Amino acid sequence: MIPKKKKILKIGVILLIAGLLIGGGTVLYMFNMPHRNVQSASTDFSLSASQLVAEYLENPAESNEKYLANDGESKVLEIKGTVAKISEDFKGQKVVLLKGTSDKAGVSCTFTKETNENISNTRVGEIVTIKGVIRLGASFDSDLEMYENVVLEKSDLVK
Repeated sequence: MIPKKKKILKIGVILLIAGLLIGGGTVLYMFNMPHRNVQSASTDFSLSASQLVAEYLENPAESNEKYLANDGESKVLEIKGTVAKISEDFKGQKVVLLKGTSDKAGVSCTFTKETNENISNTRVGEIVTIKGVIRLGASFDSDLEMYENVVLEKSDLVK
């Protein structure tokens, strides 16, 4: 009986080590995957901030189908609009809000640490074109009774 228990224990330890190696390899692969270079990627859609917001407020499901992807590879957009606000998030990244005076919501464009410098000479009121990947569409939050902006990430100013 004793040799049988040792054999079972040995197989269990080997399976545990194999599982840890496979799991560790998968985690390393996922964390070291090359990141998507949004700025060198081709633009999927080019439109104004007002058009994008209007599309989302009129038909959110259709807009999500058009611009967002379940696999994380959402569409790359070039958005033209008036700079309503320039701020900085808690990571030190610049955030530019493109919004028309009569729009209910705008497009919030978060820059990366590498592209922060490109927006430094931009002022509120200027009309600019910003390229980025869409993460969230505009919507109305009934609890807060306010509109939420479209969110673009990995943004950069188009020259």
